[in-house]
Amino acid sequence: MSAVVAKSQRLSTYPRAPILDWSSFARVKTIDPPCVGDLPHSVMTTSGRAALYLALLQLNLPAGSAVLVPTYHCPTMVAPALLAGLNVEFYPLRSDGLPDLDAIPASVFARAGAIIVAHFFGIAQSFGEVRAWCDRLGIALIEDCAHCFFGNAGDRPVGCWGDFATASLSKFFPVPEAGVLASVNREITSCLLESRSFLEQVKGGVDVFEFSAMYGGLRPLNKLVNNLSTLKKSRKPVGRPLVGGAPDASKAMMQLCDMGRISGKPLWISRFLGKMLSRGSNIAQRRENFATYLDAFAPLRNAHPLHLSLPDHAVPYVFPMWVDDADRVYEEIRARQLPVFRWDRIWPGTPSFDGDSGSVWSKHVLQLLCHQSLSSSDIKIISNEIKNLL
Repeated sequence: MSAVVAKSQRLSTYPRAPILDWSSFARVKTIDPPCVGDLPHSVMTTSGRAALYLALLQLNLPAGSAVLVPTYHCPTMVAPALLAGLNVEFYPLRSDGLPDLDAIPASVFARAGAIIVAHFFGIAQSFGEVRAWCDRLGIALIEDCAHCFFGNAGDRPVGCWGDFATASLSKFFPVPEAGVLASVNREITSCLLESRSFLEQVKGGVDVFEFSAMYGGLRPLNKLVNNLSTLKKSRKPVGRPLVGGAPDASKAMMQLCDMGRISGKPLWISRFLGKMLSRGSNIAQRRENFATYLDAFAPLRNAHPLHLSLPDHAVPYVFPMWVDDADRVYEEIRARQLPVFRWDRIWPGTPSFDGDSGSVWSKHVLQLLCHQSLSSSDIKIISNEIKNLL
């Protein structure tokens, strides 16, 4: 990490991802909810986007088949399909975040080989209706659990509705990279991932401790970590040519998605920490932070939580909040480097649908991070800053 990047990151009081600190190892007595990584068939990948790409390869769809993707998306939900040589068709969302299946034209789902359906924000929902629709039409269901590593989705554990489920460990644990491709009833075959070099392994380990040191995570070790950081060279991204089929307007977006490491195994430090770190303290703090946000934003007129309660056993990734004057507020939030983001980078060519919640969410819904490295006092301060902006 360059000195410029390090200085820029130190300007922000609040980490935008979980950091490794002593509480990461704390054991909290709790009944852990189901976890995508515990499904009978699973393979660790470098990221959630890599898991999506590998899931599509597992389906062995005919070239040119369509993959259905929601209009409300991160670009890394689209890039894997294009990289796999498939076409992408978009579908609208209902107000509950589930697919508006009735609005998908017959000409579109006739070409579809798979549909990607996400549990947005870490609040899992039943995919029973989508599962029945897929079974009736012979379309594979990929359950995107990037926001939802833990929980129950209706009457099934999260990850158990899809033919395959994909998840992202780096959103829930202080690891430099890691994702999961999993399935409750399908074997994962021909998933030969490349080993990483020794230098990559060392750099990845130093990254974890360096990011922690920025925020005082492991205080007695911070001086040692800072010395190691000066010895580490900047990481060079591993390039990979794009697969044909991505339209010209999408090439810049594809480059931003960083698909270069999808064929590699996750770093050793990611696999080790993913197994060793406490789930209980992680889950408890995320739920507490979500509840703190709920208390702070409940009475507002020009903004409101997208969810008015947190279901039992849900482990949120973010606190989603609707803001009327979102453009102005988000600009101020970015200037203050608060741990908030918005999915406003929509893939070029995404169509408009009447009554589509996805298109308005991309403008009005802000995602307030609530990970375990933010304390309840942090959440109160962040909430007060945002309320002042509102």
